[in-house]
Amino acid sequence: MLSMNKLKYAAGAALLASAFAAPSAYAADPVLSIVATPSSGVVGSTIDLDITISGVSDLYGYNFSLLFNPAYLRASSASEGAFLGAAGGATDFGVADLSGTPGQVFYVYGTRFGPVPGANGGGILAHLRFDVIGAGTSTLSFADVAFVNSLNGDITPQLGTKTLVTSAVPEPQTYLMMGVGLIGLAALRRRQVS
Repeated sequence: MLSMNKLKYAAGAALLASAFAAPSAYAADPVLSIVATPSSGVVGSTIDLDITISGVSDLYGYNFSLLFNPAYLRASSASEGAFLGAAGGATDFGVADLSGTPGQVFYVYGTRFGPVPGANGGGILAHLRFDVIGAGTSTLSFADVAFVNSLNGDITPQLGTKTLVTSAVPEPQTYLMMGVGLIGLAALRRRQVS
């Protein structure tokens, strides 16, 4: 009976040791997200989007496309985030098509150069600016996603989405009616005090 207990102990110890020896097998997938500033907008304003990654190991290069509703938003500019370059060394960033295809920022890409390791952790990959051109709801989502490590192996991130609600600029008549109402309330209050 003692040998059976020793066998159970040895099997448990081996299982525990293998769990600690390969923690990457239990690590969560990195997450690709969209952060909007401000989180909503009115027609004529702009909304800035940061495309962020979190929980990534050895990210060497990436590409993605961003889909949105062209009735409400129009892409106006794109720039590189600091994440890939923060580890030092040269990087390249670009967008194949910013505004030619309605409803899509096509093929945003970034990469490191040379025999260097990829970036670890999280940060901003790209910064996109949108003009608000209509009132409504637009869901932003990713397509054509490819992330690779420094050995050209695939990295599979979880893909986040973002819903933006835009509204029309209030009509001047709305402001006028609100102003008249406030003046009326002030006059009523003055009458009650007298």
